[in-house]
Amino acid sequence: MTPLERRVSLTLANVFALRMLGFFIVLPVLAEYARTLPGGEQGLLVGMVMGAAGLAQACLQIPMGWASDRFGRRLVIAIGFGCVIVGALICAQAADLYSMIAGRLLQGCGAVSAAISALVSDHTRESQRTKAMAMIGISIGLSFMVSLGLAPWLYAQGGMAGIFWLTAVLAVLAVAMVMSVPAAARRDNRSTVHDNPALGNGVGVPPQPALWTALKLVLSHPKLWRLDLGIFVLNAVQMAMFVVVPGFLVRSAALALSEHWRLYLPVVFLSFLIAMPMLKRSEQKSQLHQLMRAAIGMLLFVQAAWLVLWIMLPQEHALLWIAAALLLFFVGFNVLEASLPSQVSKLADPALRGTALGAFNTAQSLGLFAGGAIGGWLAGVAAPQTVFVFCAILLFVLLVVAGRQGFSSLPLHTGP
Repeated sequence: MTPLERRVSLTLANVFALRMLGFFIVLPVLAEYARTLPGGEQGLLVGMVMGAAGLAQACLQIPMGWASDRFGRRLVIAIGFGCVIVGALICAQAADLYSMIAGRLLQGCGAVSAAISALVSDHTRESQRTKAMAMIGISIGLSFMVSLGLAPWLYAQGGMAGIFWLTAVLAVLAVAMVMSVPAAARRDNRSTVHDNPALGNGVGVPPQPALWTALKLVLSHPKLWRLDLGIFVLNAVQMAMFVVVPGFLVRSAALALSEHWRLYLPVVFLSFLIAMPMLKRSEQKSQLHQLMRAAIGMLLFVQAAWLVLWIMLPQEHALLWIAAALLLFFVGFNVLEASLPSQVSKLADPALRGTALGAFNTAQSLGLFAGGAIGGWLAGVAAPQTVFVFCAILLFVLLVVAGRQGFSSLPLHTGP
């Protein structure tokens, strides 16, 4: 990497980490806190609190990704973080679930993931793109790890309001870091996208095509939508699990909510140490697709393990068995969370990069919303363990769709 590539990649990886830390840090405690507010006895409302930010992001990721192609990355990112700040302040003052849902919706309007990823891609050569995207993947993994360990402690010290105030501060820091990155040079040349089944081969694409044209190009390619499905399922499973797992720890392992960091922190850190060498080795041997399929299979196995533990958890070693299940989950999660976005970056034509990553992050946001809402609804109207059945079905469908080909990252060839 050149010094500029390294500086931009590290800076924007840190921006991504701050954004995702603010998003993830509520997951371990929000569902339990929401149940203490007026209306908290309604499982669907609790699920909406969990998934509202994901719903708003799902609606705005593609428009904001396209807007970053048209009007500039940094402007769109700054506006998005402004929404995050205002939404966090509303949540900090919320006295009921409806106010909390409104604040979470506004937080989700900060749908800047695609714009940040596109800005990284703008400043890196294709030969260095995987390294840059790996930095972002690592930053997401680290922010998730830190959030799981930090959230219960912060909740014990400052309550839910304190966590949302921290989210606002992190967003302010992120804006300052984004503004330290130089604006990307605008491309005036035309590129061509081949192998598009909807529009034929060799169709000229202007540097900033109209939103509908760009979206049609992105959504009509099977390699891209397979990756979109992958991130949807991954985040739906993650969100649904954390609707019920914190309560499971409290009731079955006798671990108070404020003490959950003692379990999450070492488990996620160890999973990160296991997953990263696996990713590096698989890329060196051109076996990334096989590793990604194996990660899906591992997550599917974990859902079956949760069902068994829920029914016949041995009380003597309850915490040890739960820790083992969480370790397997986070190993598979980290592999997919780090590899899926880099695959999209390799496939996307430069003129469509913001839109392609917008579609990808829309699928991610839809997964967060669906997992939170459906997980909360299932836990409310049926036995909580039905959430794991729901997760298992999603993962099985993903495994079938991936098929033997897996998540192919062979790039779309571009003309001169």
